[in-house]
Amino acid sequence: MSAAAERLRGQLLALEVPVEDGARDGELVVTLPGERKLRTVVSLVVGDRAVDVRAFVVRNPDENHEEVYRRLLRRNLRLPGLAYAIDGSGDVFLTGRVLLAGLDDRAVDELLGAVLAACDEPFDELLRLGFWTSIRREWTWRRTHGESTRNLEAFRAELEALDAAGEGVDPATTEPAGGALAPGDGPDRAG
Repeated sequence: MSAAAERLRGQLLALEVPVEDGARDGELVVTLPGERKLRTVVSLVVGDRAVDVRAFVVRNPDENHEEVYRRLLRRNLRLPGLAYAIDGSGDVFLTGRVLLAGLDDRAVDELLGAVLAACDEPFDELLRLGFWTSIRREWTWRRTHGESTRNLEAFRAELEALDAAGEGVDPATTEPAGGALAPGDGPDRAG
């Protein structure tokens, strides 16, 4: 591991952020705890002059792709040196590049804070837009089978209102299939 990568490791440990070696040369991986998204895993690949940053945000939406991507593109305007992007599978990531020369302790702390905020703050909104049908199916399946609905807590008020209005999912059609969520499969609030 390069001296720059070891220096970054020391900075992360000084911030009390657990760090692991990644699979790639010069890669450090940290896991940040969130409020909406339980955790955000961040890859920091240290190069000769810069650190490439990448964090998984959410998998490829099941529905409303255009609106999900529109919201993310609008948020890109407010991100300091970071941007949302999609991979070949349509999964959403946060990416960025930071010059090593300016990466002091404060900058590392600010970078991690910006990454966490960008992954955590829009998480429930992205799930609501991109996975609402699956969330409703998962809610109904869990309630019908006496399973915990803890992982759907952020949507409880809306889901209970739909149930009360008679607009819940028909329990006879809730068996997960295709893109639907299987019991315990998510959205598990993790990333």
